[in-house]
Amino acid sequence: MTQDIFPYPLKRIGIIGGGQLGKMLAQAAKQMGFYVTVLDATPHCPAAHIADAQIVGELYDAEKLRALAEKSDVLTYEIEHIDTHTLKSLHDEGVMIYPSPAVLAIIQDKLTQKQVLAEQGVPVPRFEAIEELTADVLANVNLPIVQKARRGGYDGKGVVVLKNRDDVKNALQTPSMFEEFVDFTKELAIIIARSPSGETACYPVVEMVFDDKTNICDIVAAPANIDNAIAEQARQVALQAIEALAGVGVFGVEMFLTRAGHVLVNEIAPRPHNSGHYTIEACVTSQFEQLIRVISGLPLGISDLLKPAAMLNLLGEAGYTGEPIIEGLPAALAIPGLSFHLYDKATTHPFRKMGHITILDETVENAIAKIHRVKNSLKIKGKFPN
Repeated sequence: MTQDIFPYPLKRIGIIGGGQLGKMLAQAAKQMGFYVTVLDATPHCPAAHIADAQIVGELYDAEKLRALAEKSDVLTYEIEHIDTHTLKSLHDEGVMIYPSPAVLAIIQDKLTQKQVLAEQGVPVPRFEAIEELTADVLANVNLPIVQKARRGGYDGKGVVVLKNRDDVKNALQTPSMFEEFVDFTKELAIIIARSPSGETACYPVVEMVFDDKTNICDIVAAPANIDNAIAEQARQVALQAIEALAGVGVFGVEMFLTRAGHVLVNEIAPRPHNSGHYTIEACVTSQFEQLIRVISGLPLGISDLLKPAAMLNLLGEAGYTGEPIIEGLPAALAIPGLSFHLYDKATTHPFRKMGHITILDETVENAIAKIHRVKNSLKIKGKFPN
């Protein structure tokens, strides 16, 4: 039976990880009247500025995870790199955790993730496990090829593209997999929410543009410039992927659109995703509020796009470290439709995600044009040039 009467605070939510995703998740939770505790190793982490309480501790510290569970009615997380062994034990003891530790364990290992998706008929690039990266393996591999570390990768780390024989020296010396180099026309993404009862909400399909130097998502355009048939194909493929995992929560599904017009799943994030930040201003229900609704047993919110939008990641400028110094903010905020988000990170370093901006306009093209204007003037530097 659906809960109809709530106390105050509505529920006690525990968030594992206190970075920018945790901060924006805590903002959504506090707006709705929830009590929030975050677990993060950094005192006064971004999410701690919003949450009611912080437990300072590592995300693989079983004692700290149990302490968070004791203070919370339900747990969720903003990062994949956490202790699933302890989470599975807590889950078996009756602690509510979304997405489930079993789903997280699958997604943590990129090879296992691809194997599960492929077994369930979800279209993915061709892949193979690399048991040992020997000289013979590298000598016989067909290039170009993508090598991915099975665990621990994020924001472009743990992925290398071996385009020619000279690149072989850059191969990852870690448990990994090879994946075909997909000849794609666009990199697409979609946020999918799925409730414990199997109800789903699909956000618009967006296009991600990646920075060649950092391999970090630079700009997100919502909606993607694709026809309705491709958009529907992407929605169905993403839904199929989340249902294949029996996932409950909010998921970011990254996809390739091939030159032949096929959609392939690249990777899945079991949490709110960088490609969904635009939803805070541009959708009826943000991806962060949606996750709070899912884990609290509340009805899913409407995911409709209110207005076309573009999002720009604000990265720490190369050549600077230390306390952040923001340049060009007044000019940026003078642009109609622009919203500025700073993540409250105490220090910056080159290419660190420090914030983002979202611009709403009548067309995606207009929003992107404004993004490029801001990109040339709004900078996050550091106190110490180096």
